[in-house]
Amino acid sequence: MVKKNKKIALITGITGFAGSHLAELLMKEGVEVHGIIRWRSKTDNIEHIQNKIHLHEADLLDAHSLYKVIDETEPEYIFHLAAQSYVQTSWSSPSNTLEINIIGSVNIFEAVRKSGLPISIQIACSSEEYGRVHPSELPIKEDNPLRPLSPYAVSKLAMDYLGYQYWESYGLRIIRTRGFNHTGPRRGDVFSESTFARQIAEIEKGKKKPVVLVGNLNARRDYTDVRDMVRAYYLAVQKCQSGQVYNIATGKSWQIGRVLELLLSKSKAKIKIVQDKTRLRPSDVEVLIGDASKFRKETGWQPVIPFEKTMEDLLNYWRERV
Repeated sequence: MVKKNKKIALITGITGFAGSHLAELLMKEGVEVHGIIRWRSKTDNIEHIQNKIHLHEADLLDAHSLYKVIDETEPEYIFHLAAQSYVQTSWSSPSNTLEINIIGSVNIFEAVRKSGLPISIQIACSSEEYGRVHPSELPIKEDNPLRPLSPYAVSKLAMDYLGYQYWESYGLRIIRTRGFNHTGPRRGDVFSESTFARQIAEIEKGKKKPVVLVGNLNARRDYTDVRDMVRAYYLAVQKCQSGQVYNIATGKSWQIGRVLELLLSKSKAKIKIVQDKTRLRPSDVEVLIGDASKFRKETGWQPVIPFEKTMEDLLNYWRERV
């Protein structure tokens, strides 16, 4: 294959929430964007850019199909974002979550290893790996003990450590980013702040009774705007050290109940809040606040989009769609 002058990036999970935002950013940065899709992938998130990017059909659980794409595209960067990414689903489908997130990652690493290409690989690990965090451990640094509380968290921990192992064993240029919660337009409606926004938008349109169903409102999360998060991913492959792990977070937390109040304050509708027991998890992470000083020191990254703006954009996203 003849190399072009442009940098080439390959994104797994390009049709997803973060993947679609990353594709937009890379295009703005003059990078040639390639993405892996499955034959049944929904492409709504990338419809507006589909004719400007290159899509390849492959499956994380089919190692040969991944090797074929890597061999054809010869990317400088791989952003591994494809995953079963919903904690709640991991309780009902633990084996599926483990298979996609662990075996899928191994298949990516093996395909890169066999290609022999010097590719920088960013793997999207998760703050959920920290799990049960004691108050004295906040804000959470990268060397904090990992005490995962869901099958999803265990799957991400395994992916994280496999990334480390493939760097140690084979010298693969893998950068592990532990992103704390990130949200914004296109966030799936299975996540708390997005399901709140969707329900509010449906109530405003008269499509739903004026009741917002909620789960645990006491949990506290460190939220980054997805557009700031994908900027961090791009900086990671350019400036971070292979084999290292980096928290990406704001260092501030929002209680889920406060997030709901913020969204309700942006609507004129009179809305009642009702707890739905099906939205509660067998065990929940009470608080996640990250210390991203290691990442900031190496990249100069700072989040720039205020959370209030993120929530406004998320609510408007659902207003346009319901």
